[in-house]
Amino acid sequence: MKTIDQSVKDIRICGVIEPGLESLVDAFAENFRTHGEVGAACAVYHRGRPVADLWGGLADAGSGRPWQRDTIVLVFSAAKGPTATCINRLVEAGQLDVDLPVAHYWPEFGCNGKAQITTRQVLSHRAGLAAVDGDLTLEQVLAWDPVVAAIAAQATNWEPGSQHGYHARSFGWILGELVRRITGETVGEYIARHFAVPLDLSYWVGLPASALPRCAVLVPPPGGSNAVAELLGADSLTAKVMSGPSGLFGYNDMWNRPEVLAAEMPSSNGVGDARSLARFYGALIGEVDGIRLLGAEQLARACEEQSRGADAVIFHETCFGLGYALQPALAPGAGPRSFGHPGAGGALAFADPDADLGFAYVMNAMQFDPAGDPRSGGLVNAAYDCLNSHSG
Repeated sequence: MKTIDQSVKDIRICGVIEPGLESLVDAFAENFRTHGEVGAACAVYHRGRPVADLWGGLADAGSGRPWQRDTIVLVFSAAKGPTATCINRLVEAGQLDVDLPVAHYWPEFGCNGKAQITTRQVLSHRAGLAAVDGDLTLEQVLAWDPVVAAIAAQATNWEPGSQHGYHARSFGWILGELVRRITGETVGEYIARHFAVPLDLSYWVGLPASALPRCAVLVPPPGGSNAVAELLGADSLTAKVMSGPSGLFGYNDMWNRPEVLAAEMPSSNGVGDARSLARFYGALIGEVDGIRLLGAEQLARACEEQSRGADAVIFHETCFGLGYALQPALAPGAGPRSFGHPGAGGALAFADPDADLGFAYVMNAMQFDPAGDPRSGGLVNAAYDCLNSHSG
Protein backbone atom coordinates (compact mmCIF):
# COMPACT_ATOMS: atom_id res chain seq x y z
CA MET A 1 0.00 0.00 0.00
CA LYS A 2 1.13 3.52 -0.78
CA THR A 3 1.04 6.17 1.98
CA ILE A 4 -0.75 9.45 1.24
CA ASP A 5 0.13 12.68 3.06
CA GLN A 6 -0.53 15.90 1.19
CA SER A 7 -2.09 19.34 1.63
CA VAL A 8 -4.92 20.97 -0.30
CA LYS A 9 -5.85 24.56 0.60
CA ASP A 10 -4.15 24.12 4.01
CA ILE A 11 -6.14 20.91 4.53
CA ARG A 12 -4.18 17.75 5.22
CA ILE A 13 -5.18 14.55 3.39
CA CYS A 14 -3.84 11.26 4.67
CA GLY A 15 -4.30 7.56 4.11
CA VAL A 16 -3.14 4.54 2.15
CA ILE A 17 -4.00 3.27 -1.33
CA GLU A 18 -3.01 0.48 -3.65
CA PRO A 19 -0.68 1.79 -6.37
CA GLY A 20 -2.75 2.71 -9.40
CA LEU A 21 -5.56 4.33 -7.41
CA GLU A 22 -4.05 7.82 -7.35
CA SER A 23 -6.99 9.37 -9.22
CA LEU A 24 -9.21 8.50 -6.23
CA VAL A 25 -6.93 10.69 -4.13
CA ASP A 26 -7.30 13.44 -6.73
CA ALA A 27 -11.11 13.18 -6.55
CA PHE A 28 -10.99 13.28 -2.74
CA ALA A 29 -8.78 16.38 -2.86
CA GLU A 30 -11.08 17.99 -5.44
CA ASN A 31 -13.94 17.89 -2.94
CA PHE A 32 -11.93 20.17 -0.64
CA ARG A 33 -10.83 22.42 -3.49
CA THR A 34 -14.18 23.04 -5.16
CA HIS A 35 -17.09 21.37 -3.35
CA GLY A 36 -17.00 22.87 0.13
CA GLU A 37 -15.75 19.78 1.94
CA VAL A 38 -14.85 20.36 5.60
CA GLY A 39 -13.84 16.91 6.84
CA ALA A 40 -14.34 13.51 5.24
CA ALA A 41 -13.16 9.96 4.71
CA CYS A 42 -13.46 7.48 1.84
CA ALA A 43 -12.62 3.78 1.79
CA VAL A 44 -12.80 1.01 -0.78
CA TYR A 45 -12.65 -2.77 -0.43
CA HIS A 46 -12.02 -4.85 -3.55
CA ARG A 47 -12.19 -8.63 -3.64
CA GLY A 48 -12.35 -8.71 0.14
CA ARG A 49 -9.27 -6.53 0.67
CA PRO A 50 -8.82 -2.84 1.53
CA VAL A 51 -7.42 -0.95 -1.46
CA ALA A 52 -8.08 2.65 -0.40
CA ASP A 53 -8.46 4.37 2.97
CA LEU A 54 -8.42 8.16 2.88
CA TRP A 55 -9.26 10.86 5.40
CA GLY A 56 -8.68 14.57 5.73
CA GLY A 57 -9.87 18.02 6.67
CA LEU A 58 -11.40 19.07 9.95
CA ALA A 59 -13.44 16.97 12.33
CA ASP A 60 -14.47 20.16 14.13
CA ALA A 61 -14.42 23.33 12.08
CA GLY A 62 -15.01 25.43 15.19
CA SER A 63 -11.98 24.26 17.14
CA GLY A 64 -9.79 23.29 14.21
CA ARG A 65 -9.58 19.67 15.38
CA PRO A 66 -8.27 17.65 12.42
CA TRP A 67 -9.93 14.58 10.98
CA GLN A 68 -7.82 11.64 12.15
CA ARG A 69 -7.59 8.01 11.11
CA ASP A 70 -9.94 7.03 13.95
CA THR A 71 -12.46 9.88 13.49
CA ILE A 72 -16.08 8.72 13.33
CA VAL A 73 -19.18 10.61 12.23
CA LEU A 74 -22.96 10.38 12.14
CA VAL A 75 -24.03 8.83 8.82
CA PHE A 76 -27.83 9.37 9.01
CA SER A 77 -29.70 6.94 6.74
CA ALA A 78 -26.59 5.08 5.67
CA ALA A 79 -27.49 3.31 8.94
CA LYS A 80 -30.38 1.62 7.14
CA GLY A 81 -28.02 -0.81 5.40
CA PRO A 82 -26.66 -2.44 8.57
CA THR A 83 -30.14 -2.35 10.13
CA ALA A 84 -31.63 -4.14 7.12
CA THR A 85 -28.83 -6.69 7.39
CA CYS A 86 -29.95 -7.53 10.93
CA ILE A 87 -33.37 -8.46 9.57
CA ASN A 88 -31.94 -10.43 6.67
CA ARG A 89 -29.73 -12.38 9.10
CA LEU A 90 -32.82 -13.30 11.12
CA VAL A 91 -34.58 -14.40 7.93
CA GLU A 92 -31.60 -16.51 6.91
CA ALA A 93 -31.53 -18.11 10.38
CA GLY A 94 -35.23 -19.00 10.15
CA GLN A 95 -36.15 -16.66 13.01
CA LEU A 96 -38.27 -14.27 10.95
CA ASP A 97 -40.60 -14.68 7.97
CA VAL A 98 -40.90 -11.43 6.01
CA ASP A 99 -44.33 -12.44 4.71
CA LEU A 100 -45.91 -12.96 8.11
CA PRO A 101 -47.63 -9.92 9.65
CA VAL A 102 -45.45 -7.76 11.87
CA ALA A 103 -48.14 -8.34 14.51
CA HIS A 104 -47.21 -12.04 14.60
CA TYR A 105 -44.04 -10.97 16.43
CA TRP A 106 -45.33 -7.71 17.92
CA PRO A 107 -49.04 -8.16 18.78
CA GLU A 108 -49.65 -4.56 19.88
CA PHE A 109 -48.79 -3.43 16.33
CA GLY A 110 -51.83 -5.11 14.78
CA CYS A 111 -54.47 -2.40 15.39
CA ASN A 112 -55.88 0.51 13.38
CA GLY A 113 -55.65 -1.22 9.99
CA LYS A 114 -52.13 -2.60 10.52
CA ALA A 115 -52.96 -6.26 11.23
CA GLN A 116 -51.81 -7.48 7.82
CA ILE A 117 -48.72 -5.30 7.33
CA THR A 118 -45.73 -7.56 6.71
CA THR A 119 -42.04 -7.09 7.38
CA ARG A 120 -41.53 -7.22 3.60
CA GLN A 121 -43.71 -4.11 3.29
CA VAL A 122 -41.75 -2.33 6.02
CA LEU A 123 -38.41 -3.20 4.40
CA SER A 124 -39.61 -1.97 1.01
CA HIS A 125 -41.21 1.24 2.36
CA ARG A 126 -44.71 0.05 1.44
CA ALA A 127 -46.20 -0.22 4.95
CA GLY A 128 -47.91 3.17 4.91
CA LEU A 129 -46.25 4.24 8.16
CA ALA A 130 -43.83 6.85 6.86
CA ALA A 131 -44.93 9.52 9.34
CA VAL A 132 -45.07 8.82 13.07
CA ASP A 133 -48.22 10.11 14.73
CA GLY A 134 -48.45 11.14 18.36
CA ASP A 135 -47.22 14.12 20.33
CA LEU A 136 -43.80 13.06 21.56
CA THR A 137 -41.01 14.87 23.35
CA LEU A 138 -37.38 14.38 22.34
CA GLU A 139 -36.79 12.49 25.58
CA GLN A 140 -39.60 10.08 24.70
CA VAL A 141 -38.26 9.50 21.21
CA LEU A 142 -34.75 8.82 22.49
CA ALA A 143 -36.09 6.44 25.16
CA TRP A 144 -37.37 3.99 22.50
CA ASP A 145 -40.44 2.51 24.20
CA PRO A 146 -42.70 5.60 23.83
CA VAL A 147 -42.01 6.03 20.12
CA VAL A 148 -42.50 2.36 19.23
CA ALA A 149 -45.70 2.37 21.30
CA ALA A 150 -46.91 5.39 19.30
CA ILE A 151 -46.20 3.59 16.03
CA ALA A 152 -48.00 0.47 17.29
CA ALA A 153 -51.08 2.54 18.19
CA GLN A 154 -51.40 4.72 15.10
CA ALA A 155 -53.28 4.32 11.84
CA THR A 156 -51.52 4.22 8.48
CA ASN A 157 -50.72 7.16 6.20
CA TRP A 158 -51.94 5.23 3.14
CA GLU A 159 -53.31 1.79 2.31
CA PRO A 160 -50.45 -0.63 3.04
CA GLY A 161 -48.98 -2.10 -0.13
CA SER A 162 -50.71 0.37 -2.45
CA GLN A 163 -47.62 2.54 -3.01
CA HIS A 164 -44.16 3.11 -1.61
CA GLY A 165 -42.86 6.15 0.22
CA TYR A 166 -39.68 6.68 2.18
CA HIS A 167 -40.07 5.67 5.85
CA ALA A 168 -37.22 7.95 6.88
CA ARG A 169 -37.22 7.21 10.62
CA SER A 170 -40.08 4.79 11.31
CA PHE A 171 -38.20 2.17 9.27
CA GLY A 172 -35.61 1.82 12.04
CA TRP A 173 -38.01 1.78 14.95
CA ILE A 174 -40.31 -0.86 13.44
CA LEU A 175 -37.45 -3.13 12.37
CA GLY A 176 -35.60 -2.49 15.62
CA GLU A 177 -38.60 -3.54 17.67
CA LEU A 178 -38.86 -6.71 15.57
CA VAL A 179 -35.21 -7.49 16.34
CA ARG A 180 -35.86 -6.88 20.04
CA ARG A 181 -39.00 -9.02 20.13
CA ILE A 182 -37.30 -11.92 18.35
CA THR A 183 -33.81 -11.85 19.89
CA GLY A 184 -34.11 -9.85 23.10
CA GLU A 185 -31.35 -7.57 21.79
CA THR A 186 -31.56 -4.02 20.54
CA VAL A 187 -30.34 -3.32 17.02
CA GLY A 188 -27.22 -1.72 18.49
CA GLU A 189 -26.49 -4.83 20.54
CA TYR A 190 -27.20 -7.14 17.61
CA ILE A 191 -24.91 -5.16 15.27
CA ALA A 192 -22.13 -5.16 17.84
CA ARG A 193 -22.31 -8.91 18.45
CA HIS A 194 -22.78 -10.12 14.88
CA PHE A 195 -21.00 -7.49 12.78
CA ALA A 196 -18.84 -4.99 14.63
CA VAL A 197 -16.97 -7.27 17.02
CA PRO A 198 -16.24 -10.12 14.55
CA LEU A 199 -15.09 -7.68 11.83
CA ASP A 200 -13.48 -5.13 14.19
CA LEU A 201 -15.70 -2.32 12.94
CA SER A 202 -15.93 1.18 14.37
CA TYR A 203 -19.68 1.43 13.85
CA TRP A 204 -22.44 1.87 16.41
CA VAL A 205 -26.16 2.44 16.70
CA GLY A 206 -26.11 4.01 20.15
CA LEU A 207 -22.70 5.65 20.50
CA PRO A 208 -20.87 4.75 23.73
CA ALA A 209 -19.57 7.67 25.77
CA SER A 210 -16.03 6.35 25.38
CA ALA A 211 -16.19 6.92 21.60
CA LEU A 212 -17.71 10.42 21.73
CA PRO A 213 -14.35 12.27 21.70
CA ARG A 214 -13.61 10.66 18.31
CA CYS A 215 -16.83 11.96 16.76
CA ALA A 216 -16.73 14.69 14.13
CA VAL A 217 -19.00 17.70 14.57
CA LEU A 218 -21.65 17.96 11.88
CA VAL A 219 -21.94 21.18 9.89
CA PRO A 220 -25.67 21.65 9.12
CA PRO A 221 -26.65 22.51 5.55
CA PRO A 222 -27.60 26.00 4.45
CA GLY A 223 -31.20 26.39 5.51
CA GLY A 224 -30.76 23.96 8.37
CA SER A 225 -34.07 22.60 9.56
CA ASN A 226 -35.89 23.62 6.39
CA ALA A 227 -33.34 22.43 3.83
CA VAL A 228 -35.06 19.16 2.97
CA ALA A 229 -38.56 20.64 2.88
CA GLU A 230 -37.32 23.37 0.54
CA LEU A 231 -35.59 20.84 -1.69
CA LEU A 232 -38.48 18.37 -1.86
CA GLY A 233 -41.45 20.71 -1.50
CA ALA A 234 -43.58 21.74 1.44
CA ASP A 235 -46.03 18.85 1.07
CA SER A 236 -47.45 18.11 4.49
CA LEU A 237 -46.62 14.39 4.51
CA THR A 238 -43.07 15.05 3.34
CA ALA A 239 -42.51 17.69 6.01
CA LYS A 240 -44.01 15.43 8.67
CA VAL A 241 -41.85 12.48 7.65
CA MET A 242 -38.57 14.32 7.23
CA SER A 243 -38.83 16.42 10.41
CA GLY A 244 -40.74 13.95 12.58
CA PRO A 245 -41.77 12.73 14.97
CA SER A 246 -43.41 15.89 16.32
CA GLY A 247 -41.23 18.19 14.22
CA LEU A 248 -38.24 17.39 16.44
CA PHE A 249 -35.70 16.41 13.79
CA GLY A 250 -34.59 19.24 11.54
CA TYR A 251 -31.12 19.01 10.05
CA ASN A 252 -29.46 21.29 12.58
CA ASP A 253 -27.02 21.20 15.49
CA MET A 254 -29.27 18.92 17.55
CA TRP A 255 -27.62 15.94 15.83
CA ASN A 256 -24.35 16.82 17.61
CA ARG A 257 -25.95 16.43 21.05
CA PRO A 258 -24.46 13.52 23.04
CA GLU A 259 -27.86 12.18 24.07
CA VAL A 260 -28.99 12.01 20.42
CA LEU A 261 -25.83 10.15 19.42
CA ALA A 262 -26.15 7.79 22.41
CA ALA A 263 -29.77 6.82 21.68
CA GLU A 264 -30.75 4.10 19.22
CA MET A 265 -32.44 5.32 16.03
CA PRO A 266 -31.53 2.46 13.69
CA SER A 267 -32.65 4.32 10.56
CA SER A 268 -30.94 7.59 11.33
CA ASN A 269 -28.10 7.73 13.85
CA GLY A 270 -25.51 5.14 13.00
CA VAL A 271 -22.03 6.48 13.77
CA GLY A 272 -18.87 5.10 12.21
CA ASP A 273 -16.03 5.56 9.78
CA ALA A 274 -15.71 4.91 6.06
CA ARG A 275 -13.24 2.09 6.63
CA SER A 276 -15.76 0.11 8.69
CA LEU A 277 -18.67 0.66 6.31
CA ALA A 278 -16.63 -0.37 3.27
CA ARG A 279 -15.43 -3.44 5.18
CA PHE A 280 -19.02 -4.24 6.20
CA TYR A 281 -20.22 -4.18 2.60
CA GLY A 282 -17.22 -6.16 1.45
CA ALA A 283 -18.23 -8.86 3.93
CA LEU A 284 -21.78 -8.90 2.58
CA ILE A 285 -20.72 -9.91 -0.94
CA GLY A 286 -17.80 -12.17 -0.03
CA GLU A 287 -15.41 -13.13 2.72
CA VAL A 288 -13.37 -10.54 4.56
CA ASP A 289 -10.76 -12.18 6.78
CA GLY A 290 -12.79 -15.38 6.66
CA ILE A 291 -16.10 -13.73 7.62
CA ARG A 292 -19.19 -13.38 5.42
CA LEU A 293 -22.26 -11.67 6.88
CA LEU A 294 -24.98 -13.09 4.59
CA GLY A 295 -25.07 -16.17 2.43
CA ALA A 296 -25.37 -15.71 -1.33
CA GLU A 297 -28.97 -16.96 -1.49
CA GLN A 298 -30.30 -14.62 1.19
CA LEU A 299 -28.35 -11.70 -0.26
CA ALA A 300 -29.89 -12.36 -3.67
CA ARG A 301 -33.37 -12.36 -2.13
CA ALA A 302 -32.58 -9.17 -0.20
CA CYS A 303 -31.56 -7.41 -3.42
CA GLU A 304 -34.64 -8.36 -5.44
CA GLU A 305 -36.56 -5.24 -6.40
CA GLN A 306 -39.64 -4.72 -4.20
CA SER A 307 -40.48 -1.09 -4.94
CA ARG A 308 -39.64 1.23 -7.81
CA GLY A 309 -41.04 4.48 -9.12
CA ALA A 310 -42.14 7.88 -7.91
CA ASP A 311 -41.81 7.94 -4.13
CA ALA A 312 -44.91 9.12 -2.25
CA VAL A 313 -42.79 10.98 0.32
CA ILE A 314 -39.74 12.34 -1.51
CA PHE A 315 -41.30 12.42 -5.02
CA HIS A 316 -38.35 11.39 -7.16
CA GLU A 317 -37.74 7.81 -8.22
CA THR A 318 -36.62 5.40 -5.52
CA CYS A 319 -35.99 1.69 -5.64
CA PHE A 320 -35.76 -0.72 -2.70
CA GLY A 321 -35.09 -4.38 -2.05
CA LEU A 322 -35.53 -5.93 1.39
CA GLY A 323 -34.25 -2.86 3.21
CA TYR A 324 -31.44 -1.94 0.83
CA ALA A 325 -31.63 0.99 -1.54
CA LEU A 326 -30.98 -0.09 -5.13
CA GLN A 327 -29.96 1.91 -8.17
CA PRO A 328 -30.57 4.71 -9.05
CA ALA A 329 -30.68 5.70 -5.36
CA LEU A 330 -26.93 5.26 -4.73
CA ALA A 331 -24.80 7.06 -7.33
CA PRO A 332 -24.95 7.37 -11.12
CA GLY A 333 -21.56 5.72 -11.52
CA ALA A 334 -22.26 2.67 -9.34
CA GLY A 335 -22.93 -0.67 -11.01
CA PRO A 336 -26.51 -1.67 -11.85
CA ARG A 337 -26.70 -4.39 -9.18
CA SER A 338 -25.25 -2.22 -6.41
CA PHE A 339 -27.06 -2.10 -3.08
CA GLY A 340 -26.60 -0.13 0.13
CA HIS A 341 -27.89 3.20 1.34
CA PRO A 342 -27.13 6.92 1.15
CA GLY A 343 -27.34 9.19 4.17
CA ALA A 344 -28.76 12.70 4.49
CA GLY A 345 -26.28 15.39 3.59
CA GLY A 346 -23.92 13.23 1.57
CA ALA A 347 -22.86 9.96 3.21
CA LEU A 348 -22.92 6.87 0.98
CA ALA A 349 -22.11 3.20 1.56
CA PHE A 350 -22.77 0.32 -0.82
CA ALA A 351 -21.57 -2.91 -2.35
CA ASP A 352 -21.36 -3.88 -6.01
CA PRO A 353 -21.33 -7.69 -6.30
CA ASP A 354 -20.34 -7.58 -9.98
CA ALA A 355 -17.27 -5.43 -9.32
CA ASP A 356 -16.64 -7.17 -5.95
CA LEU A 357 -16.52 -3.72 -4.44
CA GLY A 358 -17.37 -2.28 -1.03
CA PHE A 359 -17.43 1.54 -0.99
CA ALA A 360 -18.03 4.15 1.71
CA TYR A 361 -17.81 7.92 1.92
CA VAL A 362 -18.60 9.88 5.09
CA MET A 363 -18.32 13.58 5.85
CA ASN A 364 -19.41 16.25 8.33
CA ALA A 365 -20.45 19.11 6.01
CA MET A 366 -24.05 18.36 5.05
CA GLN A 367 -25.13 19.34 1.55
CA PHE A 368 -28.39 18.77 -0.34
CA ASP A 369 -28.07 19.00 -4.12
CA PRO A 370 -31.11 18.10 -6.25
CA ALA A 371 -28.73 17.11 -9.06
CA GLY A 372 -26.86 14.67 -6.81
CA ASP A 373 -23.93 15.21 -4.49
CA PRO A 374 -20.83 15.91 -6.60
CA ARG A 375 -18.56 14.78 -3.77
CA SER A 376 -19.73 11.17 -3.55
CA GLY A 377 -20.38 11.05 -7.30
CA GLY A 378 -16.82 12.03 -8.11
CA LEU A 379 -15.40 9.50 -5.69
CA VAL A 380 -17.56 6.66 -7.01
CA ASN A 381 -16.58 7.41 -10.60
CA ALA A 382 -12.91 7.60 -9.66
CA ALA A 383 -13.07 4.32 -7.73
CA TYR A 384 -14.56 2.47 -10.69
CA ASP A 385 -12.15 4.07 -13.16
CA CYS A 386 -9.20 3.14 -10.97
CA LEU A 387 -10.26 -0.46 -10.42
CA ASN A 388 -11.14 -0.97 -14.09
CA SER A 389 -7.74 0.36 -15.15
CA HIS A 390 -6.00 -1.59 -12.40
CA SER A 391 -7.75 -4.83 -13.36
CA GLY A 392 -7.05 -4.24 -17.01
